[in-house]
Amino acid sequence: MGINNFFSYPFIGNSYNNYFKRLIDIIGSLVLLIFFLPVYTLAALAIKLDSEGPIFADVPERIGKDRRTFKMYKFRSMIVNAHYLLRQDSRFKKLFEEYKRSSYKLKEDPRITRVGKFIRHHSIDELPQIINVLRGEMSLVGPRAYYPDELENQQRRFPQTRKLMDKVLSVKPGITGLWQVSGRSEINFDKRIAIDATYVDRISLWLDLKIILKTPKIMITGDGAV
Repeated sequence: MGINNFFSYPFIGNSYNNYFKRLIDIIGSLVLLIFFLPVYTLAALAIKLDSEGPIFADVPERIGKDRRTFKMYKFRSMIVNAHYLLRQDSRFKKLFEEYKRSSYKLKEDPRITRVGKFIRHHSIDELPQIINVLRGEMSLVGPRAYYPDELENQQRRFPQTRKLMDKVLSVKPGITGLWQVSGRSEINFDKRIAIDATYVDRISLWLDLKIILKTPKIMITGDGAV
């Protein structure tokens, strides 16, 4: 389904984004928390048995709504200190350059653990972000949340995205979103920002429901994942 087909229904407007969306986030997160409890348990156990380190990823803060930073909760899918090692360890210098060239995504990343490869492929590593939704830092549906250095470098590479990024950062980032169900990591930064900006322009209950309904298929098939 093309991106334009997502907008074939009327939308509600700012009243939905300002009020009703938060109510759906709270109710939806509580339901998902209960529904995925067995998955949480199995994922946490598998991570601990597979490699040394904490259950949750030790990553820097992300940029959220109005450029406020927050700690995003994710299951650890990489070796300990993976974020630091990529940027500071000389052994990963070439890998870091490739990482930046490919819109901060790597198809072959030696830092990923065996269990990590599986939970990333099926987006299980993203499930703890339900905590962020309950805390009010994220929404169930919204744009992607970026690292500060990632955002700075990508905007330097794609300067035409700066105005669009202001729009994207006017709403809360989401666990899932329009770009995630439109290609995920196969979409470069400039196109990803354009898609997220389109979402902000068309934000509505109908659009959120359509994205949510498409998300399980993406999780099961792993389409576009790295």
